[in-house]
Amino acid sequence: MKSLIRFIARRNSTTINNPVPPSTLRFYCSHSPPSSSAPPNTKLFVAGLSWSVDEKSLKDAFSFFGHVSEVRIMYDKETGRSRGFGFVHFSNENEATSAKDAMDGKALLGRPLRISFALEKVRGAPVVVPRLPNT
Repeated sequence: MKSLIRFIARRNSTTINNPVPPSTLRFYCSHSPPSSSAPPNTKLFVAGLSWSVDEKSLKDAFSFFGHVSEVRIMYDKETGRSRGFGFVHFSNENEATSAKDAMDGKALLGRPLRISFALEKVRGAPVVVPRLPNT
């Protein structure tokens, strides 16, 4: 690591007329290793909901896999109609994982569900969702 810093410092001091001692250089790393104490993900994002699905029918569909603590369907403010997606909260991560694995792609009231773990809400910053190639 020290040799890398010396190389960068030498290169930096030769590119500019003002030599910079290595002790004044600062390096930043944006990659942080995954935390072992990450909170369990018990919230599922459920997309592809029919307009006729309500909270009770969604809870009934997922309660087979464990205790569902909360169900929220997102509605359009102007029309009051479902926006076609919602969230299902489980009491533990194993129940959420088994529900996701079993229900992803299954039909509910005539429409196939697309299920993934919900991302944490970030206020004030754009959320970038990686796109996976269709396989």
